[in-house]
Amino acid sequence: MPGQSAPRRDTAVRGVILDFYGTLVRLVDPLPPSHRSLFLRRGLAEAADRWGDQWAVGPREGEQHAVHSTSERTYRAWELDRLRRRALACGVPEPAAGPLAADLDRAMKDLRLALFDDVPAALAALRARGLTVAVCSNWFWDLDRAVEDVGLAGLVDVAVTSARAGARKPHPLIYRTVLAECGLRPEQALFVGDMWEPDVAGPLAYGMRAVHLRRPDRVVAGAAPPLPDGAARIASLTALSALV
Repeated sequence: MPGQSAPRRDTAVRGVILDFYGTLVRLVDPLPPSHRSLFLRRGLAEAADRWGDQWAVGPREGEQHAVHSTSERTYRAWELDRLRRRALACGVPEPAAGPLAADLDRAMKDLRLALFDDVPAALAALRARGLTVAVCSNWFWDLDRAVEDVGLAGLVDVAVTSARAGARKPHPLIYRTVLAECGLRPEQALFVGDMWEPDVAGPLAYGMRAVHLRRPDRVVAGAAPPLPDGAARIASLTALSALV
């Protein structure tokens, strides 16, 4: 395939670790309510203007939050407190900030997801070759439930979410966690995903090989970064089995 370079072959791949959203699943209708609509419902137009992009209000890429990931209860409390404090900073009155944060949290997690068409066959082919298949995602606490809900429970051996690992890709902690749960060394793993830093640059820096998935209908704006040693680029997961 043009633009593709072969991953290193010095050590056999024993496991494939895949990103979740944008790689295995996509959003489908009905979409969750916009954050702006939740502000406007309370007459908070000015605060809504200050709130900004609803997809950029969670933890940052690469953020470590292990102190908040000791339990589901602790993590969920931290999620709500982050939203409440941000709402206060945007001018939401104190009495409204808590209830608004709860509504925003529900909206962020009220996601209808569907598999990309190429996913079931691609994962089945990996499993048929005896490879460990894992999902590693910057996601909420219940990634395992999301994996099951979309019908992947029988095709995925390990699911690691940033919420439980205590750090978001590309922080090394989440890669260390997923590799440990898979029983793999970095050089035995191939990481696959659609985002450059969390799914390609981060895994490469940790010693894994990486595959940049660049679906033609979901290409991130701008030119794709040049492929470094140990990386490949594909347009569909159907091409994945040829790389392992």
